[in-house]
Amino acid sequence: MSEDLFADTTPTAAAPAADTAAAPLAERLRPQRLAAVVGQDAALAPEGALGAMVRAGRLRSLVLWGPAGCGKTTIARLLVRETEGQLLFLSAVTAGVADLRKTFEAADKLRRAGEQPVLFIDEIHRFNKAQQDGLLARVEDGTITLVGATTENPSFALTSALLSRLEVVVLEALDQAALGVLVDRAEELLGRTLSLTPAARTALTALADGDGRYLATLIEALLEREPDAPLDERGLLDRLQRRRPRYDRDQDQHFNLISALHKAVRGSDPDAALYWLCRMLEAGEDPRYLARRLVRMASEDVGLADPDALPATLAAAQAYERLGSPEGELALAQATVHLATAPKSNAVYAAYKEARAAAREAGSLPPKPVSVNAPTKLMRELGYAEGYAYDHDAPGGFAGQDHFPVGLERRTFYRPVERGAEAPIARRLADWEAIRRGLEDQT
Repeated sequence: MSEDLFADTTPTAAAPAADTAAAPLAERLRPQRLAAVVGQDAALAPEGALGAMVRAGRLRSLVLWGPAGCGKTTIARLLVRETEGQLLFLSAVTAGVADLRKTFEAADKLRRAGEQPVLFIDEIHRFNKAQQDGLLARVEDGTITLVGATTENPSFALTSALLSRLEVVVLEALDQAALGVLVDRAEELLGRTLSLTPAARTALTALADGDGRYLATLIEALLEREPDAPLDERGLLDRLQRRRPRYDRDQDQHFNLISALHKAVRGSDPDAALYWLCRMLEAGEDPRYLARRLVRMASEDVGLADPDALPATLAAAQAYERLGSPEGELALAQATVHLATAPKSNAVYAAYKEARAAAREAGSLPPKPVSVNAPTKLMRELGYAEGYAYDHDAPGGFAGQDHFPVGLERRTFYRPVERGAEAPIARRLADWEAIRRGLEDQT
């Protein structure tokens, strides 16, 4: 088998040596066989998606989806090697139309030579629709086997046509055990033992936050400042900078975390809600975005079960605008706890959706005469406001007239729950409905 084609700039350059002393530690730690890959047991197990391909000796087009530093590039390289394919590499960050054309020409030559070309595209989500459509044609005609790598949800990042031709393989962030193995391997490779207490060693892997490449960077930084005595956890944290949690304010993590916050509030779990609020703040989310979402939750999930919820969230948003960070963030925390501990009702939200649907379906039905004003003589002559009963003059302040439009039978959209401040509303509505039916019986 000819040499793998693997380079960051051209699809035909040979792979550089990865074991030179000058290479970064992360590169030198790359496994040389799939069996040495850590942290991805589910995908690489014999019955897993990737393990089954290796056993069959045939690689299908796929996309590796996982966070940074979980081994996507390493796994792609080793998959191609162990299924005896020929690797072509492109980075979607820098590749253009000319690069794709050259890659397809290289793939054609390999196929004519009896080889199986495998195109690995790093950060494939950065390709636009036209580029993805170009890949689709080559995947369909068998010119290439495509292996993409992405940190973003393929459902959003890839076109539906391309995605339908790919198997999505989910890779996980490396857990503590896997990161611990990488620390052991680094010590063996370097011939040195990190001068850390057991607690500091655990803290080191925790700092990596599931990212094996970042762990290697931390180890290199630590070795540059090797202490005279073993570092404890506090000493380690003084020497190494803690980075923010993985988060992308425009992509999958953003939506996953705000969903978790919303569901914790809806589930009346103030502790979990506070955690997700703080997690997003720590990751750099705009507090104003969180304030807007809290206002939405007040109407969607609390509603009239606690009428104070909406003004409380609006006040929190205003407090943040007035105070800024970090003082204003406490107001957001207070509003979060208020919502999570409030009685819940989505009755207004459900009623709103039903009423919107009815309004779309009904078209341009006019209101009944009793529902409109008659400020002019002509309007009165035309019957505007005819038969209107002024509710404040009726017993109990309720005249019981039907204000639905002409041609649309009465419907019930709002169904208050028997919780919080909505419970007495439910009883009031039931009393009014009984009065309305009595008046209808009289007519």
